[in-house]
Amino acid sequence: MAEALFRARFGTELRVQSAGIRAGPGGLPIDARAAAALHRHGCKLEKKWRSRRVEEADFEAFDLILVMEAQHLQDLLAVCPADSQLKLRLLLDFVPGFEGQDLPDPYFGPAQGFDQALALILRSVEGFSATWLAGAQRPR
Repeated sequence: MAEALFRARFGTELRVQSAGIRAGPGGLPIDARAAAALHRHGCKLEKKWRSRRVEEADFEAFDLILVMEAQHLQDLLAVCPADSQLKLRLLLDFVPGFEGQDLPDPYFGPAQGFDQALALILRSVEGFSATWLAGAQRPR
């Protein structure tokens, strides 16, 4: 959902790509509940979505790597080169009052959890727009 919302907001202005820490080989399609939440929000999926695993090359290829949970952040810090560690951030760090918090995982709950997650992701996208793009929080 985060990739779709960032793409909807920024188009081709930013290179955005989602990946997971524990994504299986071959990738899985987007969860139908996530796709439905995006559709209700008016966000069209541009491509056939498949999950993929974070790769070592991602640490060099991207200026920023946003993660949903603190445990994911710790997992990535353990394998990330030291000179790229400042690129790793929690998604909700861009939402005032939610810094350092995990995005609630809606996967094992009811479908409305995807709408709640989507609302927080939207707030993160707007917070990102206001701070990161202004240059206030770029890694050094």
